[in-house]
Amino acid sequence: MTPITSVEGRRLALSNLDKVLYPETGFTKGEVLHYYATVAGSLLAHIHNRPVSFLRYPDGPEGQLFFTKNPPPGTPTWVKTVRVPRSEDQNAEQVLVSDLPSLVWAANLVVEFHIHQWPADNPGIADRLVLDLDPGPPATVVECCAAALWLRDRLAADGLHVYPKTSGSKGLHLAAALEPTPSARVSAYAKQLAQEAERELPDLVVHRMAKVLRPGKVFVDHSQNAAAKTTAAPYTLRARSRPTVSAPVSWAEVEACVHPEDLVFLADDIPPRLARDGDLFGPLIDPDHAAPLPGRDAR
Repeated sequence: MTPITSVEGRRLALSNLDKVLYPETGFTKGEVLHYYATVAGSLLAHIHNRPVSFLRYPDGPEGQLFFTKNPPPGTPTWVKTVRVPRSEDQNAEQVLVSDLPSLVWAANLVVEFHIHQWPADNPGIADRLVLDLDPGPPATVVECCAAALWLRDRLAADGLHVYPKTSGSKGLHLAAALEPTPSARVSAYAKQLAQEAERELPDLVVHRMAKVLRPGKVFVDHSQNAAAKTTAAPYTLRARSRPTVSAPVSWAEVEACVHPEDLVFLADDIPPRLARDGDLFGPLIDPDHAAPLPGRDAR
């Protein structure tokens, strides 16, 4: 029998709680749900009012993975959705995960949470800039940290304070809070920044995705600033061999990273980090930290 639980007055059927989703560590679906419930306050703050896309992996990372923007079949009527027109479907909708019941419902589907850089009530008008630093083997997150430090200082010169988080996979994400700006302008600025990083750090950075260019270097992916693109949300679990998390980190941790494992965080690591450090991405949801996009692209 499928267990039925009540979450803030909403009845939810939770299935296969003993199913092992991460065989390398034995981490179960029940532990996935417990993790998301434990970090709900911080996760919900970052996905609030943002259309969510899901990467689903119901049989674990080694099973079928599929990405969906549409509300999954069987979505309860009380789960909020919002119209997000797409070129192929002007009436398309996406889910808003706005409360604990919605979060637990989504987590029961076994998902990664991915979000746009703009809020639901201002589609295509970004309030975030994001850079995805992706290492090409044999480069690792250690090389990403070196690139991140250069980008931090370069963005600071433009009046933007950026915050790092692990991707939960191999690399790093950098994010800055912006005053509302059309996504196309943010994309143009981010591309220029990636190109400048490549010019200044030619042995470390590339700004193009072509695989032939990437071995041993850090690809500064600026494309996720496009209005249609999404990025893994802070605190989401990832579909990897272990229950890794896209975890906010301090700049001190970035500066101190000398081994790839220095910046690997599993689900069990996150509650103690939140208790000790608070939400290191918290400034991104504080309107007082939003800055204008610099240069001509902001006009």
